[in-house]
Amino acid sequence: MKDANFLKDNGVNLEKSLELLGDMETYNETLIDFLNAVFDKMTKIKLYKESKNMPDYAILVHSLKSDARYLGFDLLADIAYKHEIESKANNQLFVNENFNELVNEAAKIVTLVRQYLGQTPTPKQEEVKEESSKELNITNDALLVVDDSSIMQNFLDKIFSDRYQIIIASDGKEALDVLNAGHNDKIKCMLLDLNMPNINGFEVLEYLKANNLFDVIPVSIITGADSRETITKAFSYPIVDMLTKPFTELSVKTIVEKTVAQKK
Repeated sequence: MKDANFLKDNGVNLEKSLELLGDMETYNETLIDFLNAVFDKMTKIKLYKESKNMPDYAILVHSLKSDARYLGFDLLADIAYKHEIESKANNQLFVNENFNELVNEAAKIVTLVRQYLGQTPTPKQEEVKEESSKELNITNDALLVVDDSSIMQNFLDKIFSDRYQIIIASDGKEALDVLNAGHNDKIKCMLLDLNMPNINGFEVLEYLKANNLFDVIPVSIITGADSRETITKAFSYPIVDMLTKPFTELSVKTIVEKTVAQKK
């Protein structure tokens, strides 16, 4: 189908999404990435709810919120945001009583996207993507993108892949693996999210500080966490700058140029 009016008629804030993604071709590619990731994400969200693991639950609904916001799924983003806030407050009662609303809206969006695309990504596509993401062979000037959102990963790849090799780390643990691989001289800058599973962004910053790596790799923060406390804590480390989501292509280009310029 791929009729933009179909999305608009079903409540998708396409105009706002295109301010970030730029054109429908990129938007459509990003929708496929969303489909490939959302099933695993919702499964993990359910597991964290059932195990009463509110910290990791909050991280994943935050990620779902960000993806939904990027793609113009405003209602899903709003629902996920409520779950993020309440799970951070360890309000398990709210999470349990309102979980079906989150699941149903996510399922509605998946159905909508499938109808729009006229296809369903296969498990094989997801498997190939996961396997290829773990390869690391830095041969050119590189940008290290540390973000658990596949949408953000692909957006940054679209903007900068003509000038830099884009190295993706989906969480802090993968970022540390990259840093320990011996290619730091080729990494021109790191773009770091703060809210991630396993090892979070602040733990990565602490690792960089402890190993004197801020002098080797300039770092800027790109995050949806914009509280005064978070901003103050982030700038207690020698980062170059901080950009809060959502943002525009121009603002991302500006912060990358500023950060790369600090490479010694």
